Amino acid sequence: MAFKYPAARRDESKVDDYHGTKICDPYTWLEDPDSAETMAFVEEQNKVTMPYLEQCAVRAQFHQRLTELYDYPKYSCPYKRGKRYFYFHNKGLQNQDVLYVQDSLDTPATVFFDPNTLSEDGTVALKMGRLSEECEYFAYGLSSSGSDWVTVRFMKADDLTPLPDVLERVKFSCLAWTHDAKGIFYNCYPRQEGKTDGTETTCNINQKLYYHVIGTKQSEDILVAEFSDHPKWHSSVTISDDGRYAVLSITEGCEPVNQLWYCDLQQLPNGITGLLPWVKLVDNFDAQYSYVTNEGMVFTFRSNLDAPRYCLINIDIQKPDRQHWTTLLPEHNKDVLGFVSCVNQHYLLVNYVHDVKDILQVYELSTGRLVRDLPLDVGTVASVSCKKKHSDFFYKFTSFTTPGIIYHCDLSESNPEPKVFREVEVKGIKQEDYQTSQVFYPSKDGTKIPMFLVHAKGLKRDGSHPVFLYGYGGFEASIQPYYNVAYLLYVRHLGGILAVANIRGGGEYGLTWHKAGTLGNKQNCFDDFQCAAEYLIQEEYTTASRIAINGASNGGLLVASRPVWLCCGGGGGDGYAEVPQIHHWPRLDH
Repeated sequence: MAFKYPAARRDESKVDDYHGTKICDPYTWLEDPDSAETMAFVEEQNKVTMPYLEQCAVRAQFHQRLTELYDYPKYSCPYKRGKRYFYFHNKGLQNQDVLYVQDSLDTPATVFFDPNTLSEDGTVALKMGRLSEECEYFAYGLSSSGSDWVTVRFMKADDLTPLPDVLERVKFSCLAWTHDAKGIFYNCYPRQEGKTDGTETTCNINQKLYYHVIGTKQSEDILVAEFSDHPKWHSSVTISDDGRYAVLSITEGCEPVNQLWYCDLQQLPNGITGLLPWVKLVDNFDAQYSYVTNEGMVFTFRSNLDAPRYCLINIDIQKPDRQHWTTLLPEHNKDVLGFVSCVNQHYLLVNYVHDVKDILQVYELSTGRLVRDLPLDVGTVASVSCKKKHSDFFYKFTSFTTPGIIYHCDLSESNPEPKVFREVEVKGIKQEDYQTSQVFYPSKDGTKIPMFLVHAKGLKRDGSHPVFLYGYGGFEASIQPYYNVAYLLYVRHLGGILAVANIRGGGEYGLTWHKAGTLGNKQNCFDDFQCAAEYLIQEEYTTASRIAINGASNGGLLVASRPVWLCCGGGGGDGYAEVPQIHHWPRLDH
């Protein structure tokens, strides 16, 4: 079927100068989404797209079946605050997930916070939520219509009484309570001219870090950190497990590097009254450091310092010079160190990514000794909830065919074993009807690229099957197995094959893999993706005319560079990365 696409005007006069190299950018006018010309161009595109979709013979049936299959209960891992447990739950088709609370794991749960009551159309979302250390208060950030701008409000956690405190101009912010529950750290931007509803395309600069004291107005908030000489810096505070230190991470851009500062809150005789006396533990952007825990003045960080697959290091802040730093868990020779959390005072819950599949283990905090492996099928640990002072933890497992199994384990037991706490089933979807396999195909330069294939069991490789090929390849994001009803519907009812190519630019094998698909190596992303399609044809899964490719944001750049195929997706190649979401709830920890 031939399509007549609208002509895009080229403005040859628009030329950018990159360090002496001049590059013509003829479509700059499309960067203004509110201009009359851009809106007219989008409308002309819709005139091509919508009639085609409306003529699809199975569209109504597909929509009905998709709605039926997506109507299943969804749960987050429970999280303990004070003596109570909290978790998010969606009955199936609710616009927003509801936060529930229960006194114990075997008592009835009640609604703690329901964002669905905040708007008739369900477009007001709970963007972030933080309970204070002993569950005195709940700070929650709301956004409207998908905007990144957030309004933070507060309420008492015991009787749900709303407080008058309101924080505005909040965006890309941390929320970190001091353990005395007197106040909270957050980030906000200065007032700006023009639109601030999330549709603006202007750059936000001069983010600042404040401390808000409960019961006061935002105008009285205490400025604790600003970076006037570096307007593009972003900062985020984590309060240490013992409540003594504020650990500050500073970033600029999307590279996995940050500066690391800290402040000893116990050394403030009058409390937090102004700019904090930050100590610069790391004052450059050479590597990434993420706080894990601390034992007194010895801090444990996850880092990629001289370790592209990441490691754990210990830093004694009394001996801050780098020659005194020690390695707790060295870099693995192949696997990537993922998240690390402290539990039951003396243990680390450690995740490794092995060939894009998750491993979960328990290590000893004091020595880095492996204590045990936790049983895990082939798939992804979608989330973990635990706290250093608590002996138990939860983790949620998912895969291409598993919507979610939540496990509970208590390390204080004599023989602790993870037990299934909650398992979700989707009516009409049987896992045994599907097969997930992983292949490794050669790219143009010979590099072996992993790719997941999901299809019906007993599939014959005769070249007849339609393929939905997904790729991302950016921002060090690893595309691991994740549950998606639409994918399974496509596999089941249209005889299709889902193919997820783990191309370079992502983080599947660490920082080296990521950098092999960025900047001057960006061509590797496109080669990896094209070779995925060529492999599927060569191995007789499909033919060229039966492949659809998909990507969004950074993946939009990927698919837009392959004009010979059908590009079911678009977007830009810069800005904030969008990757497939398993099912993410606002974090309640830290």
